[in-house]
Amino acid sequence: MLQLTYDKEEILSVIDKVVRKTMAMDLTWEWPCGVAYYGVSRAYQTTGNKEYLNMLIQWADEYIELGLPSWTVNTCAMGHMLITLYEETGNQKYWDIVMSKVDYLQNHALRFEDKVLQHTVSVSNDFPEQAWADTLFMAAFFLLRVGSKLNDQDMIQDALNQYYWHIKYLQDPSSGLWYHGYNNIKQDHMSGLFWGRANAWGAYTMSQVKPLLKEWYLYPQCMDVECSLRDQLAALKLVQTENGLWRTVLDDEDSYEEVSASCGIAAAMINNGNPLHIKYVQKALKGILDNISEDGRVLGVSGGTAVMKDREGYCNIPKDWIQGWGQGLALAFLSDMLE
Repeated sequence: MLQLTYDKEEILSVIDKVVRKTMAMDLTWEWPCGVAYYGVSRAYQTTGNKEYLNMLIQWADEYIELGLPSWTVNTCAMGHMLITLYEETGNQKYWDIVMSKVDYLQNHALRFEDKVLQHTVSVSNDFPEQAWADTLFMAAFFLLRVGSKLNDQDMIQDALNQYYWHIKYLQDPSSGLWYHGYNNIKQDHMSGLFWGRANAWGAYTMSQVKPLLKEWYLYPQCMDVECSLRDQLAALKLVQTENGLWRTVLDDEDSYEEVSASCGIAAAMINNGNPLHIKYVQKALKGILDNISEDGRVLGVSGGTAVMKDREGYCNIPKDWIQGWGQGLALAFLSDMLE
C-alpha cells in the first residue's frame, strides 16, 4: 500500500459521520443503496465498529420482511452488503439472497455478443445491447467476490469475461480513459465522452481483482485488467484538478468537479499501489475532505444518469443532493486510506 500522510483520528471521525448520515437516508433496495452500503460494509471492516454492522443488519432484516424487488443488474449491487452480513453473522438467509442474485446474473439476465451483460435498470429491456461501465460494480465485481469465495471457476471466468469485454468496449486505447457506454447495435459510444464516474466504476473495480484472486496471474484476462488499469490511471492523473478532484467530463475544463468519481478514482490509485500516485492521492484526500459536511453529507455528487446524448447532458446533471453512491464511494476511499 502507499505511504500516505493523514490524521487517523480525523479520518475515523469523518467515516463515522458519513456512515451515520448514510444510514439515516431511507434508501431502498436499489443500486444507490447497494453502493452506499458497500461503503458502510467497508467502514465496518476497516474500523471494526460493530455498530455499523448492526445498523446494516437491522435495515436488511426489516427490508427482507417487507419483500424484495425483482432482480436487475442494478439491484444486484445490494449483494455486496449481503456478502459481508453473511460472513459476519453466518445467517443463511443473507447467502440465499446472494445466490439468487448470482442465479439471475448467470441464467436470466440479458446478454449480447460474447455473453456480455446488458446493463438493466428495470425488468424491461431499457437499453438494448448496451454495455455500461456501471455494470462492473453492480454485477461483475459482485460475481468475482462470490466466485472467489466459493472457488467457483466458472463464476470467476464469467466475471473476468465481463471485465475483459467492458475494457474492450469502453476504454479508448489512445487516451487510456473510459467512455460511459457502448451500443452494440449501432457499434458506437453514443455521446463519446469520458464521464468521470464511469472511469471510477472501471478503475475501482479493476483495482479489486488482484486482492480477490490470489493466483490472479494464472488468469489471462487479469493481464488485460492490469494493463487497462495502468493506462487508465496514468491518463487520469493528468486531468486531476488543482483542487485534487476530477471533473464530470474528465477532459472538459468547463465541466464541474464531481466528488463521487474523485473518490472512486483515488481509491483505485491507493489499491493499485503505484508510489508515483502518492501525490495525486494526497491531493485528492484534501479535495474530498473539503467536500464532506459536518453532518456527514458528501457534497458535489452528480445525480444518477443513463448514457447522455452530449456534453450538455452530463454538465447539466444536478449535484445539489446527497446521493447513496457518493456516500458509499467516499467511505470506500476513506477506508482504503486506513488499510
